[in-house]
Amino acid sequence: MKIAFISPLEESVPPEKYGGVELVIFNLVEALVDRGHEIFLLGTGDSKTKAHLIPVFSEAIRKDKQFLDPEFKQAAKFVGVGRVLDELAKLDVDIVHNHIGWRLIPFSKHIKAPIVTTLHGPLEKAQQQYIYGLYSDLPYVSISNAQREPFKKLNFVATIYNGIDPDKFDFIDVAGEYLAFLGRMSPEKGPKVAISVAKKIGLKLKMAAKIDAVDKEYFEKEIKPLIDGKQIEYLGEIGAEEKNNLLKKAYALLVPIQWEEPFGLVMIEAMACGTPVIAFRRGSVPEIVVDGQTGFIVKNEPEMIKAIKRIGSIKREKCRARVEENFTTKLMADKYEKVYQKLI
Repeated sequence: MKIAFISPLEESVPPEKYGGVELVIFNLVEALVDRGHEIFLLGTGDSKTKAHLIPVFSEAIRKDKQFLDPEFKQAAKFVGVGRVLDELAKLDVDIVHNHIGWRLIPFSKHIKAPIVTTLHGPLEKAQQQYIYGLYSDLPYVSISNAQREPFKKLNFVATIYNGIDPDKFDFIDVAGEYLAFLGRMSPEKGPKVAISVAKKIGLKLKMAAKIDAVDKEYFEKEIKPLIDGKQIEYLGEIGAEEKNNLLKKAYALLVPIQWEEPFGLVMIEAMACGTPVIAFRRGSVPEIVVDGQTGFIVKNEPEMIKAIKRIGSIKREKCRARVEENFTTKLMADKYEKVYQKLI
């Protein structure tokens, strides 16, 4: 098959450091190329891929200082959509796989090939429901069943979990001595809760997180004063090798999310290393973590503290097996191939 992938333009594929969507796209694109499909990746020029790369911008737009302004960033994204449409008009492909969500949807009738959209974000926002509602008959893929809940009226053709290559994560059968937090330094990710839990239980917490421009004030006022560099350590935004090292040596990964997260890639990355996950019961968590087997699903901070004390009952090999059986790149590619064939 000839497939055009439309990637977000804020990050490269794969991301240099933090970037869940772009990493998922990279894993899927590389797997499909290896299977003999002809893939065209419309993304940023600093992306690295086996596919035919078509640069929409010369580099990830987060690298351009003018796009730190939210309004400029939105403007750049719409310029990107225009350039994507120009490039798609030149291509003869069997299907277009959209990963930039609602911004491309209104122009679907101007795209010659069938288009399928993987929804990577939540569906609670009214403006998104408005646009998706107008084009509800188009095919959509959810990345968890929980993601569908706020807006079930869409034409969901499959739920396909994000996948990783477990071989890129070192499995360690011995529990580490610190707690880990990995993600974005934003209120919905719950970093303040993670710090509070670590302090109350007396364990070291290593935090690795990206700070977006919109979260800078939150970090400076709410989080930075709590970081002492000893018990609470902030590592900044880290790349793949550092991430693997952080997760594999952790006692447990804390995921005190404050929102209905569609899919937490960090949870399967931690489990691939054998590291148990302790997460709040929000969004996709119950679909990823098996309570009592690969970690614990809790309701609040006191329950998270109690769960940490029970981590010794979790067998780290079960965490690894959970990923190998449910969340691999191979499984993800298998399921997307079936979706493509059905729609074509």
